[in-house]
Amino acid sequence: MDDKKIIINVGRQLGSGGLVIAKRLAEDFGCNFYDRELLNLAAKESGFSEKFFEQNDEKKGFFRMLFHMHTPFVSDNNFYNNKLSQESLFQFQSDAIRKAAAAHSCVFVGRCADYVLRDFKNTVSVFVTANLDERIARICKRHGCDEAEAKKIIENKEGARASYYNYYTGKQWGHSTSYDLCINSSILGMDGTVEFIKEFIRKKLEIGL
Repeated sequence: MDDKKIIINVGRQLGSGGLVIAKRLAEDFGCNFYDRELLNLAAKESGFSEKFFEQNDEKKGFFRMLFHMHTPFVSDNNFYNNKLSQESLFQFQSDAIRKAAAAHSCVFVGRCADYVLRDFKNTVSVFVTANLDERIARICKRHGCDEAEAKKIIENKEGARASYYNYYTGKQWGHSTSYDLCINSSILGMDGTVEFIKEFIRKKLEIGL
């Protein structure tokens, strides 16, 4: 692999194995990995606490809540002196994403990174799906719940992710036109999916060719 910087953006259905796949891509390509780590970066950029970002992670229009609740997570100085809007927390997170991408090779999971970094060179955007029965099984194991509860978790969290992505990007979450590659991890399995994506990335970015 040559020395040029690469950016890999991974969207994923809940329970698809997308997070594990993203971590393996980061390891194999020598990239910095960002999932929840972005919340800490965004908090540092904004002056808000990381806990506030965690509570509102990948939720559309969450900033409206700030004006209707008591929150200990925002200092009076930041609250009144900055020109805050509904989009401010998204903007802080986007700034953190761009800053990280400008500094080194990265793998980003979710949080509209593919849209935020749309003008960056050497980027690949991937969306990972899986068969519903496999996804339900993974969520059951992860949360220690039955299939009905797992299905409810999937529907609720994916609904939030889709609304967030669609709202901020103007694109459609999970739709093939929004990504360079959409892949079902159930077909090739985790190892096979990782290798397939790696080969796709090498060819798209002309790495080692």
